[in-house]
Amino acid sequence: MDVVIKRSEHLEGEVYAPSSKAYTHRMTIAALLSRGTSKISNPLVSDDTKSTLEAVKAFGAEAELQENSWTIRGADSLRTPRSPINCGESGATLRFMIPVAVLAPGPSIFIFGASLERRPIAPLLQSLKQLGTESSLQLREGSSLVRIQGGGLRGGKTSMRGDVSSQFISGLLFACPKAKKDTDISVTTPLESRNYVQMTMEVLDKHGIRISTSDNFTRLKIPSNQNYSPCNHQVPGDFSSAAFLLAAAAITSSKLKVKNLDYHTTQGDKAILDILKEMGSKVRVSDDCVEVKGEQLNAIDLDAKNTPDLVPVCAVLACYSRGTSKIYNAKRLRYKESDRLSSLHAELKKMGAEIMVKEDCLIIRGPCKMHGTTIDPHNDHRIAMACAVAALAASGETKIQNSECVNKSYPRFFDDLCLLGANTVGR
Repeated sequence: MDVVIKRSEHLEGEVYAPSSKAYTHRMTIAALLSRGTSKISNPLVSDDTKSTLEAVKAFGAEAELQENSWTIRGADSLRTPRSPINCGESGATLRFMIPVAVLAPGPSIFIFGASLERRPIAPLLQSLKQLGTESSLQLREGSSLVRIQGGGLRGGKTSMRGDVSSQFISGLLFACPKAKKDTDISVTTPLESRNYVQMTMEVLDKHGIRISTSDNFTRLKIPSNQNYSPCNHQVPGDFSSAAFLLAAAAITSSKLKVKNLDYHTTQGDKAILDILKEMGSKVRVSDDCVEVKGEQLNAIDLDAKNTPDLVPVCAVLACYSRGTSKIYNAKRLRYKESDRLSSLHAELKKMGAEIMVKEDCLIIRGPCKMHGTTIDPHNDHRIAMACAVAALAASGETKIQNSECVNKSYPRFFDDLCLLGANTVGR
């Protein structure tokens, strides 16, 4: 479905941020591994989290789904899935559940969509081999799969780069507490997106799992033969998704309030608040709420090492800022749902941005004379949302093709824009 967005002179009102996708994934998997019943209140229901929910059910979890909660009874011992597990386009489902599959008695097969075929998975399989598990990877266009041996995890020592994907380490943290021997993970390069690993540890701690780390996260030690305890969770709002709404206020000189945002969560993407302040917007944080008032924006240099998901929205902010912005340490964005550096360059340039892309950075000279055009989001939810926000202050009208790709993380995104007064057609 296509959505058309026309220039919107002013936005106003308040909306609720969607629930955190990252927390929903982690809480669902921890519930599978727990002996007893866990309740997840206010989960995000999206394409990606549905993939994880189906995966945990395949391994033996029982799930009761209500309007605002998932009640999950864990499997006392994991069962071998009867059929291949379809991870769709969810990298978190694939990377988290592959180590968990080792704990099942028999082999498991994971199949996955086109965007995951180009995203790294081999380092995780190599690490599992060091811990005693065999696997095989078959990459064929439209029919890629991973086969995991199963039969339990030996444990021991393994090493992992920290600058490819923090999801590899999180995946190991789910499975290694059930290993036969203690596990020692050595992180051989500085860990990027550290907050996501800390988020995993936060959820695991609530389920009674013990993990110790060095101060700089170069080593993680996981005691063996641990048992998960059930836990009831409240999923917080998602700063990664809310960032698009906050940026919409900033570039339209509007005043918006986004509720369901707890600044005290572990989410690294709450950094958007400091970024907006540095660029010139007025930001006010209160209990469970963030309010932004747009002012004249100024350019920024942004190190994206720990907040890669903020790059698309920050690129849009840079287009409407005075001066030259540089967004760097962003090479990992080339291995997301799309090559996000190239996608942002192509689509924002079509809208009139003075933007240059290099191997690991974007350079944007603003303010740019942005205008409407037809946007191909490259089947990438964050590219679609970023360009939709850019369209709010651009002249003319912008057509976002394949707008349903936002269902991956923020299904009601365009509806929320309408609630705030955006001039949209097609939803």
